[in-house]
Amino acid sequence: SIRPNLDRPDDDREEITQAVQAFTARRIQQRLEATIEIPPLAETAQKIIKLRVDPNATIDDITGVVETDPALAAQVVSWAASPYYASPGKIRSVEDAIVRVLGFDLVINLALGLALGKTLSLPKDRPQHSTPYWQQSIYTAAVIEGLTRAMPRAQRPEAGLTYLAGLLHNFGYLLLAHVFPPHFSLICRHLEVNPHLCHSYIEQHLLGISREQIGSWLMRYWDMPEELATALRFQHDPAYDGNYAEYPNLVCLAVRLLRSRGIGSGPDEDIPEALLERLGLSRDKANDVVSKVLEAEVLLRELASQFSQP
Repeated sequence: SIRPNLDRPDDDREEITQAVQAFTARRIQQRLEATIEIPPLAETAQKIIKLRVDPNATIDDITGVVETDPALAAQVVSWAASPYYASPGKIRSVEDAIVRVLGFDLVINLALGLALGKTLSLPKDRPQHSTPYWQQSIYTAAVIEGLTRAMPRAQRPEAGLTYLAGLLHNFGYLLLAHVFPPHFSLICRHLEVNPHLCHSYIEQHLLGISREQIGSWLMRYWDMPEELATALRFQHDPAYDGNYAEYPNLVCLAVRLLRSRGIGSGPDEDIPEALLERLGLSRDKANDVVSKVLEAEVLLRELASQFSQP
């Protein structure tokens, strides 16, 4: 009888408020306040968001922002030097990393994903046998990158933004751990013993909301692009055909392709023909993309480990 809210985004704010009030009323955690305490967006992330929407932004601009954050600068240079990108010669600077290897679009979205990821720490608890958070994020982003390139040119959405949607698709998971710490371990245990269920049902049952609802809400709260909020909100609805549909459709396809190869968590779900048709992709082409990404699995794990570092 559990009905996850898959298609009523207008109800998200009310349901989130009701969930917090219910937890407070039951005194599940005395320190949990009546309002959701969201950490402020990091200064670096704020600067990157401004650059993302500035049509006149240059490589010098993004280089300047990245270089003011030493940890971010080190990771961008390390990322560009990774064997995954097989760049010729040594990467000596952030500008070198951007100009010679990664490009403006990838760096700005990669930097934003890193900056947002550092806003909320990874929970110490997680379901057994699940793919680690950043590993799943990097795999999903890489598959989406390939799927976007494989789409007919006229249909392709903004590649950097689809990559970012892949990086952040599971961000609501971090947010649930931050907002509902007393029940997060319970969610993990329920996920372990119900591998046949999508996490939305378990979260709806225990909390009254899902990670997709709260993740999408946070993207809007932080004034992130509407495409990104839509990608997070409707990623488990293969029939979604509303505004910016290609973003959640790509996330949905990438997650299901990876699950079919044993990466991710939850049941192995069918990929409807209509989903592939909306994206202008054949089933064979989609499978080729995920196979190619997984050929570089060792290198992708190495990249993911950079995100996990404190």
